[in-house]
Amino acid sequence: MEEKQPSFTHKISKIISDFFNPLVSLFIFFIYMSVRNYSLHDSLIYFLPILLMIIAPVVIWLVWNVKTGRYTNMDVSNRIQRKTLYIFIAVCVVAYLAFNYFKNGYIDFVMLFILILLFALQISNYFIKSSMHTAFNVFVAALFFALNSSLGFAWLGIAILVGITRIILKRHTPKEVLMGAGIAFMVSFLYLYCNIQFQH
Repeated sequence: MEEKQPSFTHKISKIISDFFNPLVSLFIFFIYMSVRNYSLHDSLIYFLPILLMIIAPVVIWLVWNVKTGRYTNMDVSNRIQRKTLYIFIAVCVVAYLAFNYFKNGYIDFVMLFILILLFALQISNYFIKSSMHTAFNVFVAALFFALNSSLGFAWLGIAILVGITRIILKRHTPKEVLMGAGIAFMVSFLYLYCNIQFQH
């Protein structure tokens, strides 16, 4: 019996879902923010610690856990497996926050709210496997919105698209996607509110 080939919709959904995973979406935002706000030299000084202390370790952690069979896939769709991923990412973010505070004398606001989002997702994970892809893309939309409202709305469109692909790929149920989006909207609202207050 021949194996059923994935449909065109399934293939496109996989491309969108794989590309706009939380790490890539955040990477795109940090590149945009660095280029927009800093000179090339300052961009490197700002972005390199994020790359070396958060992005690279998380990628290595994911690859290693998938290779050793601890994680089923790079998405970490399993609720039990996901607990250790949240803890590892949180440790990396806390280490970066501490490093940045002692080196530059301020708390990185964006990273602080990424940590808050992670904790909220970790708590929800005990009850429902909220979509991390959807949550992070909604939050990235808020990050873009704080810098450029048009880009923020455009990324919100991407977040909705990503949420739909997670359902098509059967990685999440509609309820899990909506829960991820709901958590991210609350954290995003808090971030944007604090961002406005901080600027005044």
